[in-house]
Amino acid sequence: MRYIFFLSVIFCVLSGCSKNEAPNEEQVASISAIKLPPKKYESGGADKNLDAPSPTIEQKIIKQASLRFETNDLEETYKQIQTAVKQSQGKVQSDSEGKDYGTLYRNITIRVPSQNFDNFINTISKGVSYFERKEITAEDVTEQYIDLTTRLKNKRKLEERYLQILQKATKISEILEIEKQISIIREEIEAKEGQLKYLESRVSESTVTIEFFKNLPEQEAVQLSYGSKVWTAIKSGFFSLSSFFISIISIWPFIIIIVVLAYFIRKRIKRKKP
Repeated sequence: MRYIFFLSVIFCVLSGCSKNEAPNEEQVASISAIKLPPKKYESGGADKNLDAPSPTIEQKIIKQASLRFETNDLEETYKQIQTAVKQSQGKVQSDSEGKDYGTLYRNITIRVPSQNFDNFINTISKGVSYFERKEITAEDVTEQYIDLTTRLKNKRKLEERYLQILQKATKISEILEIEKQISIIREEIEAKEGQLKYLESRVSESTVTIEFFKNLPEQEAVQLSYGSKVWTAIKSGFFSLSSFFISIISIWPFIIIIVVLAYFIRKRIKRKKP
């Protein structure tokens, strides 16, 4: 009987554990009374509360423009561009000019403050009847800027932690290992700072490339092309002659040996003659 009693008790316990019972009101009240800690998000290496206001970052835009047009007076157009550069507080980054078989041209690359970009383009466009090329682009790099700023902030905080650990380190091996890690982090910080400065410079100043040209009359173009060909031929001949003399100078020991051998051979031949 005792054996049957124990078996029935065990069967009841097992059947009770296998059932999924819903919690009663007291259990529900006890669960709802527990207050979970507020959820936190990591941004820039620091924990921020969900209710904390996120900092607003100004939109970062890189503006660029490429212009190409024809003009009747290269010098006058260049003066107008110089005046527009001064008014927009810009600066000339590069300036080159040249000639093809039928055109005279000039290429100028200008850096203009981004806030004056639109006014500068409008000033340059005045008086131009037709653009062979007019390309204006605006690239949004706000996300890239935020990413670099966040990574840089995290690296600086990591460096501070390593410096704190370094002050408490006592073993030489630990000190050397921590200093090695600090050196690596410092290189990464400098790299991120360089990228951020480059990005900020491109955002603060826009790049404008201007190419303007003048078509030459057919006869004038032929004269210019013929004269350039003659001058090129003269320079080529001079360089060839210089290369020839330099090559002779470089083999002077062999020339001396050949001259000496020729002298003795000739002298020996004369002796053999009756």
